[in-house]
Amino acid sequence: MDYLVVYTSNTGNTEKVAMKIFDSIPGRSKDIQRLEELRDEEADTYFVGFWNDRGTCGSRVMEFLSGLHGKKVALFGTCGMGGSSEYFKQVENRVSVFVPEDNEYLGCFLCGGKMMPQVLDRYKQMQAINDSPQIRTMIAAYEEGMLHPDEQDFRDAEAFVEEALNK
Repeated sequence: MDYLVVYTSNTGNTEKVAMKIFDSIPGRSKDIQRLEELRDEEADTYFVGFWNDRGTCGSRVMEFLSGLHGKKVALFGTCGMGGSSEYFKQVENRVSVFVPEDNEYLGCFLCGGKMMPQVLDRYKQMQAINDSPQIRTMIAAYEEGMLHPDEQDFRDAEAFVEEALNK
């Protein structure tokens, strides 16, 4: 197989981006699988998707990436907190270290995403105790995340696939 899209999704955001990435990959020698349901399949190029967990990916993604050797690897993911390119670069740097050096790293695409309602509940509890500018910023980021991934994010994901495959 030429391409395998492997992803994990907590709220459905990363799954939506994974589907767009899969649809953007040319040809028919491709597959898409949730990491939790991954079958023993090999591919030349992997697009590995994750949801941002406190500035990095979850342990399953770390383990999966660490086990890839001699492949082309592109990362993608969704981040509920933050939409700045600086923050996205920090997340990419924290996750890409799990891609072994014998792979060809093709880059990373990150976009915003919805967070679980419990996150807003926690922020509101914090705000009730101490209504600080930082907490208001966190609530605003939560509300902004509710609008993502959006059509622009999907267009950007499509462009990322084209760029990664042209490397």
